[in-house]
Amino acid sequence: MAYGLDDEALATHPTVYAPGAFAGKTVLISGGAGGIGRAAAWLLGRLGARVVLAGRSAEKLDKAVAVMRRHGLDVSGQQVDIRDPESIAALFSAIGAQVGATDILINSAGGQFPQAAIDFSAKGWNTVINTNLNGTWHMMQQAARAWRDAGRPGSIVNIVVVTSHGLHGVAHTIAARSGVIGLSQALAVEWAPLGIRINCIAPGVIETPGWRVYDTKAVAAYPKSNPMMRNGTTWEVAEACAYLGGPAGAFVTGEVLNVAGGSQLWGETWTIEKPDYFKV
Repeated sequence: MAYGLDDEALATHPTVYAPGAFAGKTVLISGGAGGIGRAAAWLLGRLGARVVLAGRSAEKLDKAVAVMRRHGLDVSGQQVDIRDPESIAALFSAIGAQVGATDILINSAGGQFPQAAIDFSAKGWNTVINTNLNGTWHMMQQAARAWRDAGRPGSIVNIVVVTSHGLHGVAHTIAARSGVIGLSQALAVEWAPLGIRINCIAPGVIETPGWRVYDTKAVAAYPKSNPMMRNGTTWEVAEACAYLGGPAGAFVTGEVLNVAGGSQLWGETWTIEKPDYFKV
């Protein structure tokens, strides 16, 4: 079964934003070759931004860049391991040499696996924390240093998860993304004198190709996880990225925008099979 919007849909999907709304802006998107990052790349590229996709797989980056360029987008790819500060430093050095300074950083890279927390291995736990929390931090710090040294403002959007209500079976990513939220709020104050805004987007159940690793019974129940009784799309998250990252959100910092159909208020999302104990 295919999940999520494909490239052809992302190339033509209607948007509320005006053409050219991001002309002259350079946007760096980690995890830009798949899922939410890819949708954000399509949207911002279509709105006139120069987009740099960053990720671990050169093959995935090359394929994403090729299809976007065929549709006229100004996009390039850069390989990076966000768990490695030296790799991130090399990424920013390469971007500076090839396309100049960035204006917006969207941290969409990350990963987790559904599993009962009692069965996590130390390696599994550390891998998720190192990618989702430490990797996001390393990207944020390197971007902030670049903006500070250049005397430029900047905007960061971190993709997290709904942590306040009803997401089960991925406790490791709840821990990591909660850390990202707290870090973002702290740095929104600390880095305000530098002209740097930092915000988070917490998606609810969003249809992405990554759903293939989840329990099919769990996925089938996702539309009932929120009061709107449907799944979200990567495009809806992408448009939230455009709002928070761009000029429309110029007076917004330290916020968490739930793009979740209200699941932060009502409902439950089980990424593993729901235990009989809770089937009442």
